[in-house]
Amino acid sequence: MSTQSRSQVVQSKPIGEGLDGFRNKFNSICDDIGAPSSSQALDQMSDENTQNLLLTLISALQVLPATRLLHSRNGSKSLFNDLSRLHGVVSSDDFDVERVRPLLDAILKFQPDEFVWDAVYNAVTESTPPPRPTSSFQQTPSSINTGSFANSTEHRKHVDDVLKEELGHLYVGIPGFFDAFFGDVLGLRPAPQAVFDKCQEGESPLYRLASGWQGWPEGAKEKDVLSWFAQLTDRLLNLTEGHQQEVRVRRRTLAQPHQPLQGSTADRKLDIGFVDDPNAGVNSKCRWSQILIPGELKSNPSADKASKAWLDLGRYAREVLAAQDSRRFVVGFTLCGPFMRLWIFDRLGGIASEQFDINEDGLQFVSAMLGFLWMNEEQLGFDPTIVTVGDKRYIEIERENGKERLVIDRLIKRVPCVAGRATTCWKAYKEEDPGTPLVVKDSWQYPEREEEGELLREATEKDVVNVARYYHHETVRVGTQDDSIRGNVRQGLDVTKATNYKPGSTMPPPSTVVRSLSRKGRNSSAAGRKRSSSCTNASLPPSKRTCSSSPVKGGWATADRVHRRVIVRDYGKPIYMASSRASLLAALEGCVAGYESLYTRVGMLQCDISPNNLMVNEDEDNPSWHAFLIDLDLAIKEDREKPSGARGKTGTRAFMAIGILYDDEQHSFMHDLESFFWVLFWICIHYNGSRGRVVQQFDKWNYANTEDLAKLKLGTISDDEIFRKTTLEHFTEYYQPLFPCVNRLRRKIFPGGGRWRVPNPNLYSDIKEILRVARDDLKELEG
Repeated sequence: MSTQSRSQVVQSKPIGEGLDGFRNKFNSICDDIGAPSSSQALDQMSDENTQNLLLTLISALQVLPATRLLHSRNGSKSLFNDLSRLHGVVSSDDFDVERVRPLLDAILKFQPDEFVWDAVYNAVTESTPPPRPTSSFQQTPSSINTGSFANSTEHRKHVDDVLKEELGHLYVGIPGFFDAFFGDVLGLRPAPQAVFDKCQEGESPLYRLASGWQGWPEGAKEKDVLSWFAQLTDRLLNLTEGHQQEVRVRRRTLAQPHQPLQGSTADRKLDIGFVDDPNAGVNSKCRWSQILIPGELKSNPSADKASKAWLDLGRYAREVLAAQDSRRFVVGFTLCGPFMRLWIFDRLGGIASEQFDINEDGLQFVSAMLGFLWMNEEQLGFDPTIVTVGDKRYIEIERENGKERLVIDRLIKRVPCVAGRATTCWKAYKEEDPGTPLVVKDSWQYPEREEEGELLREATEKDVVNVARYYHHETVRVGTQDDSIRGNVRQGLDVTKATNYKPGSTMPPPSTVVRSLSRKGRNSSAAGRKRSSSCTNASLPPSKRTCSSSPVKGGWATADRVHRRVIVRDYGKPIYMASSRASLLAALEGCVAGYESLYTRVGMLQCDISPNNLMVNEDEDNPSWHAFLIDLDLAIKEDREKPSGARGKTGTRAFMAIGILYDDEQHSFMHDLESFFWVLFWICIHYNGSRGRVVQQFDKWNYANTEDLAKLKLGTISDDEIFRKTTLEHFTEYYQPLFPCVNRLRRKIFPGGGRWRVPNPNLYSDIKEILRVARDDLKELEG
């Protein structure tokens, strides 16, 4: 092999026309399927076409003269050998095409040779991927999902990896799906047959029993199907005249597969969808907040599977749910070739109807389309307990003195995920008292967990300071029953009847069992509901220390979530929005005091210390605490008797303590105090004042598996010089003056540069003193 450097080899052995044959083949396939000549075309290709194309690319690269001269990154003789291994991986069934997208784009865009070889090296480096991160995503899907990212680019590859784990098993072919979600649509029972009959009338009918729908594109090329679909939907709507029993908003299909919709963190595109905008067209600028029903089209019927169309639709559902703050679930569809499925995505994941051929079962297709066009807001998944009157939205609650109407002032936060707690917070006020702020929080909880409202009420009654104070809590009711996923949203549909259900396949893997200990304590006031994600009596023998983290008997397939609403009477803003560095430190000190009060007065561990759960109030007219903790969703008590139903480790991953990430320690107040350190460290890196940013080196903290993240954190704090260099390089200019404070906290929380081993009850006062001294120093510095 050559002793030349990489740049010398690349310069002396140019690619030239060596990849033109591959480009021609790729462009030819794109023309055949009506796809753009870019890596996006892979989404529309069959598995066989994709595999053959990539194998052709690898062969084309291997015959280039430079390939045998360039060194391997993986210990092989040359890059040629690395490409041979990639060849084997591409031939496997579970190959992830995301690894080669940058390489394809570099080649198709005729980028310089240096860029192409960089992309080749990146592709072969990932050709033998690390094991699936069972120590993080599979262990704790309830807390580590797409809603747990902090200051992230939300690159599609990383988001998809987490989204797959978040969605879990997607169940299809569930009997009774259509009746459950479309059966109550007003006017839908008689109309489809009448409309379908009209479709078969005339010399040139829209539908023929022998051949299916008129104009159905041969080969089901995406751009042709999009055009056909939109035109047919409009014609079907016109045929419904005389069959509509009420005035309906005229919906239209939106088909902009190559134009990102507005309102998402990263660019996200939608194949097709229904919007309440009769003027929507090809050039319309639409937002995810306008999408009522998303759809995913694939030209190949074989794409009707979890890794293709189902995941793509799940990605759209995440964007819709994130953009629409009163959406409980999302209705959607996939169309792979002529095969359609109807879907809903909710806070447990996704379920779908049986597959049907739209050309063979024209009546079913008409029924689905009219259902999409006629569904009311509640049937589309909007929360009917949030009422809009004029330009105001409100909810009604029942308290001791009767009903109260709370006017929603504005949205505070909506966690962007599909499956999970999906917390949404609004600022609100009583209709008769607009000057007193309230915060309404909706979330979807496992019914096995004790209600957050009960925990907040107990904390308030015991005069805990600097923790959001209780006002009201309830289980949301929709219709005549509690709003749960299985009973209300899914209307009792049984996923164990799905065509792809496999008994035993939905139980969490063995690694999800939480190593936990139990100490006898008082029962919850919530009528026998179990508490906590771990247990704490270290004196128990090892055989009695393990508590299952599965929320219910029967595993994930029989899990449920219930819609709960909590209202508190403290309102603030996240501490990273503090008006000054001194205010930030004062707020952090106040939150530590609040945590200490919660722990000492109630024996409660908050378990999710993160920037969005630490509040500051700088408004003199606001009667809320000046600094306070929120969110007791994941809180546990040290005297808890049984596991609560949380499926493993809890918290927001970037701020989780090292010992919790390693999963070799029981949750302690020391872990939460360590999380305060990581919050301040993160803010100093990601905020320049209140302006946030993404830092690539730390973006990986959102995606790395928990053991790797623990090592990253340990490496960051273990050495004085490394920590100093990290802070100098990454702290923003605004927060550079806080380095001495952060460093003193590091030395106190991580004695000797390592993990703490002995609980230190004095750590509360030590942390508060360090923050207080730093605040005084800042005041002197700023004069």
